[in-house]
Amino acid sequence: MKILLTGGTGFIGQALIKLLSPSHEIVVLTRNVNNARRVIPSVACIETLDNLDNLDGFQAVINLAGEPIVGKRWSDAQKHRLCHSRWDLTAKLAGLIKASQTPPQVFISASAIGFYGIHDTTPLTETAKPNPDFAHDLCAKWENLALQADGEQTRVCIARIGIVLGANGGALAKMLPAFKLGLGGPIGHGEQGMSWIHLDDLLGLIRFMLETESARGVYNATAPVPVSNKTFTQTLGKVLHRPAFLPAPAFALKCILGESAMLLTEGQYVVPSKATIEGFEFEFSQLEPALEDILA
Repeated sequence: MKILLTGGTGFIGQALIKLLSPSHEIVVLTRNVNNARRVIPSVACIETLDNLDNLDGFQAVINLAGEPIVGKRWSDAQKHRLCHSRWDLTAKLAGLIKASQTPPQVFISASAIGFYGIHDTTPLTETAKPNPDFAHDLCAKWENLALQADGEQTRVCIARIGIVLGANGGALAKMLPAFKLGLGGPIGHGEQGMSWIHLDDLLGLIRFMLETESARGVYNATAPVPVSNKTFTQTLGKVLHRPAFLPAPAFALKCILGESAMLLTEGQYVVPSKATIEGFEFEFSQLEPALEDILA
């Protein structure tokens, strides 16, 4: 299968290439071909879609690209970058698919659990009603643009991705320095949901969507057992054999990060109902074995 991949130089993209490249031909869309060839030397790269009138010749498209959403204040300019780094490319890909005579059989497009907005401890399946906020609005339009490519010849799968845990990047890499020094702890009250997923399970779910002809629609890409922030920090401290009791005051994060602090101080408990019903098996359903595997 010939696959067009966006976001191939990122944390998830690099791992996905390692998983898929032995059995599939991958072409990566990247803004910096020289950097991409250094990071992922084994795959072909293109710098723009502007020279393409369609996506004939590709059997699949996997869209993971987007400006990182965590770590910067959500100024108006940053919100514009967050939205349009996702919306514009997704719209372009959907348009090229619809313009194809022999379009890709599957279009897998990333989204995020931010779609649901802030929620209490009620488990959220794919059909849960969202609470509108900036993150929801971003994700909702992102998904709708991708779903425009859905049709008789192309099935669209949306992955609402949670907090991805892996050894060489993502959220865990940002947490580890403080926790290894015994300086980790819950954020605010600590009861906010953390809907996490082991990187291996996320890659497996993407491959499931890619190779399962009946797979279609929205999937929560999270482990079956979400936890509170307090449980997450206690479990990470336990696995590292370090104390994890120093709280991070919510008001301090809000002073530093502004509106974007909500991604840390609030949350949701998201469960992968659709993937489970359709037969996908998670290797890591519980947090502690997942962290032990990553940090071994």
